[in-house]
Amino acid sequence: MHRPMCELYVHFVWATWDRLPLIDSRIEPPIYAAIAAKCRALRCTPLAIGGAADHVHVLAQVASSVAVSTLVQEMKGSSSHLVTHQYGPEGSFRWQGSYAAFSVGERDVPRVRQYIEQQKRHHADATIWQEVELNPAEDG
Repeated sequence: MHRPMCELYVHFVWATWDRLPLIDSRIEPPIYAAIAAKCRALRCTPLAIGGAADHVHVLAQVASSVAVSTLVQEMKGSSSHLVTHQYGPEGSFRWQGSYAAFSVGERDVPRVRQYIEQQKRHHADATIWQEVELNPAEDG
């Protein structure tokens, strides 16, 4: 084998500062685009991005050369920078410092992708997966 083979799929979840409902229909598409662009810039593959007004889910195939913590910090940083500089005054949009990251087996990728892409419906119907949703009492 001449180059590393990496089949690492990670489901990331992170929230807005104080779980404020800051992600509206005006800024959601640019946030998701910034997250996907940063993911690709780090040679990772964004497979699904979705969320609600106060948090985001990302499913990505992570490159062998990128640490999971680096990828999530970069995705959060680029999307926050975009929002504060193009859509609101400095400091008006922030992510919480914490995040969750769950490894996903290759056979579970389609199911996780569907869950992420249907976040709004899952939250409206109360059909969320408790084990991957952030608990507001534990966020920090």
